[in-house]
Order: sequence, then C-alpha cells, then structure tokens
Amino acid sequence: MINLNLSEEIETADKGKILESIRSLDGQISQVLEETKAFYLPDSYKDILNVVVCGMGGSALGGRIVKALTTPASRIPIEIITDYTLPYYVGEKTLVILSSYSGNTEETISTLSNAQNKGAKIFGVTTGGKLKDLLIEAKLPAYLFNPKNNPSGQPRMALGYSIAINLVVLAKLGAFNVSENDLKKAVKTSSKFIKLFDSTVTENENIAKKLAQKLYLKAPILFASGHLLGIAHAFKNQVNENSKTFSTLFDLPEANHHLLEGFGFPKSSKHVFHFLFFESKNYTLNAQKRYPITEDVVKKEGYEFSVYKTLSKEKLEEIFEILVLGSYLSFYLALLNEIDPSQIPWVDYFKKELAK
Repeated sequence: MINLNLSEEIETADKGKILESIRSLDGQISQVLEETKAFYLPDSYKDILNVVVCGMGGSALGGRIVKALTTPASRIPIEIITDYTLPYYVGEKTLVILSSYSGNTEETISTLSNAQNKGAKIFGVTTGGKLKDLLIEAKLPAYLFNPKNNPSGQPRMALGYSIAINLVVLAKLGAFNVSENDLKKAVKTSSKFIKLFDSTVTENENIAKKLAQKLYLKAPILFASGHLLGIAHAFKNQVNENSKTFSTLFDLPEANHHLLEGFGFPKSSKHVFHFLFFESKNYTLNAQKRYPITEDVVKKEGYEFSVYKTLSKEKLEEIFEILVLGSYLSFYLALLNEIDPSQIPWVDYFKKELAK
C-alpha cells in the first residue's frame, strides 16, 4: 500500500494526471473569469421564469452545486435534469443550460432538440463534440472552452469551470447576486486549500490524507444541509469514480425523519459504514442543532463517524473548500485502494454496450 507521506511516490502513481487537475482548480475559475469579461446574453434571455440545467454525471455537478447554493436567494428556480427529455413546463420563458464536457453525451444532445421544439432559450457549455457543432450551427449562445486547466480530461475534475460558468450566467441574467470579486475570492479559497491538502503536506498536517485513512476499506455515508448539498453530492461522485468506493448522501433534516430507524440492521454494516458529517456555521440554526444529536445516535448505534467543520466564512468559499477536500481525499483513497483514479472501466463498458 502506498505511503501518503511520500509525495514522490504519489506523483509517480498519478498516471492519469488527476493530481494535476486538482492543483489547477483555481486556474479553471480564473480562466472562466478571463474568458467571460466581454460575455453577454441576448436581452430576450433576461425575461425567463426558470432555469433547467441538463447534464449527466460530472457534467451535471456544477448545476447541482449552484442550485443548492443559490436556491434561498435566487429570484428564479433552478432544476437539474439527468434524462433524455425535458419536463412539460419547459417553454419560452425557460433557460435550458446544456452541459456536456465532451459534447457527445447522448442524453444532453437529445434535450437540445427537445428544448428547440419547446421554444426555450438555450445556452451550451462544452469543450467540443457533436454538441458544439449543433450549437454553432443553430447560432446559439455558449461557453465553448479549451480545458487547459484540466489535464486529466475527466469531467468530474473540471468543476471549477462548471461552477463558475453557471454562476456567471445567473449573474448576467440578474437571477443571483454574485460578482467578479466573489469569484476572485473563490480562486483564493481554492488556492489556499490546495496548499493545505496537497500531496507535499505530510499526513499529520493534512486533513484530506487523515480522512482518506479513516475511510479506507469503508463505505462513506455523507450528511449535509442546505447550500452544501450540491457540493456534498459532488464529493460522493468523486469517491465513486476516483476511489471506486461506494458512497451515498443524506440530507439533514430529512434523514432525521426516517434514517435513524435504519441503523439497526444489517449488523455487518457497523464494520463497513463510516459516517461523515459536513458542518457549517452558515446552516440555519435549526439545521445546526440537528448535527450533534444525529452524531450521538450514530455513536450509540456503534458506528464510526467523522465531522468536517468548514473553515471558510462565506457560503461560496465553503463550496470550493469542500470541492478541494473531496478531490484530494478521493485521489488519496484511490491510491490506498491501489487503483488508478483516472480510469472508469465500468462506465466505459456501459457506454460501449449501450452503443451496440
């Protein structure tokens, strides 16, 4: 098993450049800021009543994160669609954001024609592929970018791009109050936590490495609330794809109304599950109150658990703090599992079988 204190050994094991992509998260945000300085949307787009983000897997994560962050303060609702078709309510007053990193995601491409038939406003986010060609052919507004700050080429490692562009679009629509300065602070936050969690920092001083050790050979069961639900979902996805490890997410307070009674069986779960609670001072006071009580129940039922209390002061900064944490933790956990975090053999197999 790899020694997480040996940074040279970690660098050698990073064959798919996942670590390089993590170290470039701040660069992804900066790239979006630079490339959207003169960016604008047609005036007709500002008259929308709702936003629908269409994407699959890693390409949908930016939308999920922004939805959770903005819901309490956005003047328009945001919905995430991970399917081939759009809801009935989508129409001329809807902005449909099509997000496909590769540009070849069949579900997302399918929703493009669906959105056109419904007369919806359309905005695309992609690096290329068929989606890029269709967007250009239809002369639709889009963010077409060169993913130079994602050397791994994996969509799940390009969240700096997708979070930033979704926020920029909402700001241009006047739907959510986020400024260029807010995103510059997000760059600084990302840089700060990259330095704290990087492979060059020893395990004794590195929370990401410590948590990876605790979660080794365990199934992480995650708990989050409010604005952190989207980034906790991304954390789960990265553990699934990078670490090849089962993980799931529960929402507090919802989980308090059913999950507590599910801790009894099977008894073997006590040897496999490790609960991880994301705590924030930016949760509502009612939500904050639930965490120590839920943790007490978990302890009394005999489960192992850990608590991660965010260090950042503002909600957007917390998002990027946990993004960096999850990226590094899932990378380290993959190395402890002695597998390549960049490879996704079963997802690739599924796509090949589906294409037959």
